[in-house]
Amino acid sequence: MSNSLFKQFPEVSSKEWKQKIQVDLKGADYNETLIWKTNEGIDVKPFYHSDEFDKLPEVSGSQATAFKICQTIFVANVEKSNLKALDAISRGAEAIKFIIPSEDVSIEQLLLNMDASELNLYFELQFLSSEYVKNLQKFTQPNTSVFINTDIIGKLAASGNWFSNLKDDHQQLETVVASTHTLSIDVALYQNAGANTIQQLGYALAHANEYLNHFEDALSNDSKHKLKVVFNVSVGTNYFFEIAKLRALRLLWTSLASEYGINERCHIFVTPSKRNKTIYDYNTNLLRTTTECMSAILGGADTVNNLAYDAIYHKDNEFSERIARNQLLILKHESYFDKVNNPADGTYYIETLTTQLSEKALELFKDIEGNGGFLSQLKEGTIQRKIKENAIKEQTQFDEGKLVLLGTNKHPNPQDSMQHELEIYPFLKTNPVKTLIEPIVEKRISNHLDYKRLEEEKTKN
Repeated sequence: MSNSLFKQFPEVSSKEWKQKIQVDLKGADYNETLIWKTNEGIDVKPFYHSDEFDKLPEVSGSQATAFKICQTIFVANVEKSNLKALDAISRGAEAIKFIIPSEDVSIEQLLLNMDASELNLYFELQFLSSEYVKNLQKFTQPNTSVFINTDIIGKLAASGNWFSNLKDDHQQLETVVASTHTLSIDVALYQNAGANTIQQLGYALAHANEYLNHFEDALSNDSKHKLKVVFNVSVGTNYFFEIAKLRALRLLWTSLASEYGINERCHIFVTPSKRNKTIYDYNTNLLRTTTECMSAILGGADTVNNLAYDAIYHKDNEFSERIARNQLLILKHESYFDKVNNPADGTYYIETLTTQLSEKALELFKDIEGNGGFLSQLKEGTIQRKIKENAIKEQTQFDEGKLVLLGTNKHPNPQDSMQHELEIYPFLKTNPVKTLIEPIVEKRISNHLDYKRLEEEKTKN
């Protein structure tokens, strides 16, 4: 019955659709009225059609059903952090990311009573020590998925300095990679500093390539096969672009990894961006993080770590962490995001974006490599300058109301009072220190406007 019904309706080509749209526009220019021009230089059309494709791209390793729900814990107190992790696991967390500030943290005590057989464990070390990493591995179960986030180039990019120096840092990292078979790439820094989607992808690939060039001869064939490359990514609220960004990252990595003969499957760890989060009308942050987590899942993230709605101005607290975790639990267990693998496959708009982002990011990557490589361009300040240029463009769009943050530059609530709510400093800090290179600085879009409103609020009182 259904087949005979469909046969009554002839197929309509993309050309016929466009002709119909032009008639309905009654003389208005099609390109000016309906084409959206993005900061990435991509023209988004009003519709996409199957006859525009010879073949759809295949994104390997992307499985929306397989994502794990993660919670981040900063280890200020080992005993309390252990209890917090156990509580989070009992409440639905499937992965834990521990931020380790010093070598004094006892991994044995941190993992006490923890059955990690079904968990992903991430350790972000705020120091560089191959000995500590070796000791850490003694206390993790053999069948536990353990990821050591040690990114010396990311440290240089964010702070302007190495942990120690170029030579010592690379020697330490060699030992870490040899024992863990893990490389970690911090892509989130670029997004939070204002890089556009193509820049994030191009820099991620060039960043990774610096390591691959260095380790190519050091890795045995067995190590190459086992190597796990982890991309730590931030996603914003440009819903379909963020889905396509993660899919494009997998395509780009597959292409690069095949050239080195290493594991072509990367591991993507996603956190919502801080760049678009606001102090005033902070509940809108919940809406932003919800769509951002949805993009992460549909884009095929392996692990999603939600950002608490009050993370930019409150210290860690049980309430907001529970809300953040429950957002993901609802998406997974009540919204059925764990039921369909690769739901974005075959969607003409997302497939087109994936291809365009991949192609443009690959061009950027080739340009970086042709001009000395990522590390060289960081030292020259080229990467920093390019990110700043896009950040300034976005800031201008925000200031002019073209880029909207509800509750901040559109429909603000003048009754909002935040001066007594700030537990941590939410604004850009300027601490003059001597650096080898100019650091890439994260900055929220509403930073200036939030600060201005807060000062006005203080003046009134």
